[in-house]
Amino acid sequence: MTENSLELVNETALIVNNEFTTGRPLDENPAAIYLASLRPGGRDTMRRSLEVIAQIASQNRHNAFSLEWSALRYQHTTAIRAVLAERYKAATTNKMLSALRRVLKEAWRLGQISAEEYHKAADLPSVRGQTLPKGRAVKNSELALLIELCQADDSMAGPRDAAMLAVLYSTGLRRAELVKLDLSDYNREEASILVRGGKGGKDRRCFLGDGATPALEDWIIERGEETGPLFCPVTKAGKTRMEQANHLKLKRLTTQAVLYILQKRVGEAGGKVASLSPHDLRRSFITDLLAGGNDLATVQKMAGHANVTTTARYDRRGEEAQRKAAHTLNVPYKQVKPKTEKPANSES
Repeated sequence: MTENSLELVNETALIVNNEFTTGRPLDENPAAIYLASLRPGGRDTMRRSLEVIAQIASQNRHNAFSLEWSALRYQHTTAIRAVLAERYKAATTNKMLSALRRVLKEAWRLGQISAEEYHKAADLPSVRGQTLPKGRAVKNSELALLIELCQADDSMAGPRDAAMLAVLYSTGLRRAELVKLDLSDYNREEASILVRGGKGGKDRRCFLGDGATPALEDWIIERGEETGPLFCPVTKAGKTRMEQANHLKLKRLTTQAVLYILQKRVGEAGGKVASLSPHDLRRSFITDLLAGGNDLATVQKMAGHANVTTTARYDRRGEEAQRKAAHTLNVPYKQVKPKTEKPANSES
């Protein structure tokens, strides 16, 4: 933390702790009102962001709900931005600043801060910076091997896992979207899946690619046509698929279970498939669609992204182009073979 940042944070702490400690009920608390406006999936993330900001502003004396947000002024929020930028990566810092701006806006809406002071305090530029994208693209040969392993599995987990892999790659679904699917969301005539309440609460229809539809149909034959979750846990009771089907309970998988299933199949590949996550299949879905000549706007809609720049960040084609370009450069270096040392007692 720089000296100037520290001085401004100390000033913020003095104002908040000594003059403006809040005792507001939740229906007048700007942080509580802001968090209540969010969907459950993003609420915890933003609450943790506000906790960090509150601790910075009050030197760990207040949390997101006890801090008097209307006491913050431009010099204080600028100091908070500087501290966040020193502690976190640009993307994380900007997410936290977004939460701060929204809480200040709620304080203004509640009449706790003037419009002039609100606009000054919220006028914070985003932190610039770029980090390498997480995850990796999955090779088609790796996906083929994983599906082959599933098809060789005599238990009901085999067709289920093959169908899950096919659907994840073919539609680019997030884990949370996959486990929320019901059998009724699958449209056989259109070979599509209806995703309800995806990220941002948006619904979208995803169309299955070649190979994904027969994989899903094979799983449904084992699962049965009973209404309920499309993908469910497979019991270990019984040695045959028929015996396992008799004990099948149509309850929903957890997102952690999806990760475990994928890791288990990667482990069975015996090192032929590098470590990957379900989201890597989503990255590959986007990259392969773009590599196939599909326009960015179409892929954005298929991925369920609100912003086309988010879709572009998933694109790994640039890495492959850079790798090929690097091999066109000729470095005039010839490797020298290491000299063989003579034994200590050897005769010349």
